[in-house]
Amino acid sequence: MPFAEETVLTKSTDEAVLACSPLAKIPFIRTPQGGLCESQAILEYLEAAYPQPPLLPPDPFAAAKVRELVTFVDLHLELVARDLYAQAFFGGTVSESNQARVRKQLEKNIAAFKRLAKFAPYLAGDRFTQADCAGFASLPVVGMATKAIYGEDLLLAAGVDYKPYIKLIGERPSAQRVVADRKAASGKV
Repeated sequence: MPFAEETVLTKSTDEAVLACSPLAKIPFIRTPQGGLCESQAILEYLEAAYPQPPLLPPDPFAAAKVRELVTFVDLHLELVARDLYAQAFFGGTVSESNQARVRKQLEKNIAAFKRLAKFAPYLAGDRFTQADCAGFASLPVVGMATKAIYGEDLLLAAGVDYKPYIKLIGERPSAQRVVADRKAASGKV
């Protein structure tokens, strides 16, 4: 679908940004009807406004299973691991008690995720879906954060071999652009 990308700094105080994303979080989009923030709301809008190619299966139960995976990745993996990011990526510290709490929660949540994820070859099965948008963005970050804090990637340690999956998604031109943009933003070009 056609779009124009713009760079917006997190924690912006620009009124134009806050009108679309009141917490100044990314991602957000501007539509002819107004701004939208929050990844799931954006995905739902794009699915309805641009149904081809579909990112949800037509079967209601299969679509619900995709949404279930998105929720698991976003809330039960990435959001939990986010408590480690200050130390893992930004030079801060996370107390040993918080590290232990996060590890215990992640180990429980990863075991549950392992029951849901198919990796056949995509998270929800044989086609690229919204679950893959979430998985490609978050699984490597969870792995890197846990490796930095615990000395092991908790996903891999639990038998979630997500790296071939990330490689598969990484072959898509859109994913290559995401990776290039991440590298440019982090100064690792």
